[in-house]
Amino acid sequence: MNETASLRARAEIDLAALRANVRVLRARAAGAQLMAVVKADAYGHGAVPCARAAREAGAAWLGTATPQEALALRAAGLDGRMLCWLWTPGGPWREAIEADIDVSVSGMWALREVTGAAEAAGRTARIHLKADTGLGRAGCQPADWPELVAAARTAERAGAVRVTGLWSHFACADEPGHPSITAQLETFRDMVAYAEKAGVEPEVRHIANSPATLTVPESHFDLVRTGIAMYGISPSPELGTSADFGLRPVMTLAASVALVKRVPAGHGISYGHHYTTPRGTTLGLVPLGYADGIPRHASGRGPVLVGGVRRTIAGRVAMDQFVVDLDGDEPAAGSEAVLFGPGDRGEPSAEDWAEAAGTIAYEIVTRIGGRVPRVHLGATADGSPAGP
Repeated sequence: MNETASLRARAEIDLAALRANVRVLRARAAGAQLMAVVKADAYGHGAVPCARAAREAGAAWLGTATPQEALALRAAGLDGRMLCWLWTPGGPWREAIEADIDVSVSGMWALREVTGAAEAAGRTARIHLKADTGLGRAGCQPADWPELVAAARTAERAGAVRVTGLWSHFACADEPGHPSITAQLETFRDMVAYAEKAGVEPEVRHIANSPATLTVPESHFDLVRTGIAMYGISPSPELGTSADFGLRPVMTLAASVALVKRVPAGHGISYGHHYTTPRGTTLGLVPLGYADGIPRHASGRGPVLVGGVRRTIAGRVAMDQFVVDLDGDEPAAGSEAVLFGPGDRGEPSAEDWAEAAGTIAYEIVTRIGGRVPRVHLGATADGSPAGP
């Protein structure tokens, strides 16, 4: 038995599929550069190998939420343009500047901190001014934009910063025809025009996330930021399936069945006995639980492929394991249980799990915990071996 097959559980990451997805998305956004968003450990897929694969497929930028994520990529040898955007006061501004990372600025406090860090480092910081065009999270409100732009221009003239980007984020791009999409685009254009009239000369203007990249071509501007779509998951079932967009899911989550046993009718299963066997049957124990990121909300509903047949979780998901009713079948201990994947063998998808848990597929893949090894499949473009 090989090392991969002997694992309790594993998340297999198909880097060839990821590279193909990046190429599909670049074609969708022809004329704009692509930022591969690898925040949250590349949505649970492994930030460093996924970032490398995205670069190989032509991603011009990498994007992270936190500066720590960006600095870890630099430490792993990832070069080229990179943006991080989720800052709090006292963050590692100087370290990011010295690592040649572009940083986002949403307000005056952040501009003051990045300016001070640039002066201390003796280097010009590259900043992207973020506009709140209607999402209501990070970003500068239109009423405060003139003050921020003026202060950024003052810092530019002093040589402390260079405004390399102007950007924003959609609230409802995953809802086709939502009126906020047009409204946000109009606001973004107005705020960009104001900044440019004030003398800002950005390299990139960007607002498009995955759903906008796929369905709102007028939002592409100079750069699109693709996250979930890069991993082969549709950003919204209303927009279309992964296959509709020519994307292939990158992660397959599987485990080795730990035990198969016969039980009589009326046997309670797992905590609370929310499932009782309706007849004499066989049970399979799958060694994954909510400590591994399997949603407890999917108890009694989560789908699993065992022995080539789709099963459903019987009873509650526990911390480390759950049970499926095998309807009398007796696959051997060590047989594969596939929770989700691209569907080639009839296995469920991450979207199926999202429906079972009442959430979105983003959360399903991102929440898979550190106890589950990531096994990265597919040689890199330069021929170096791939591995866990």
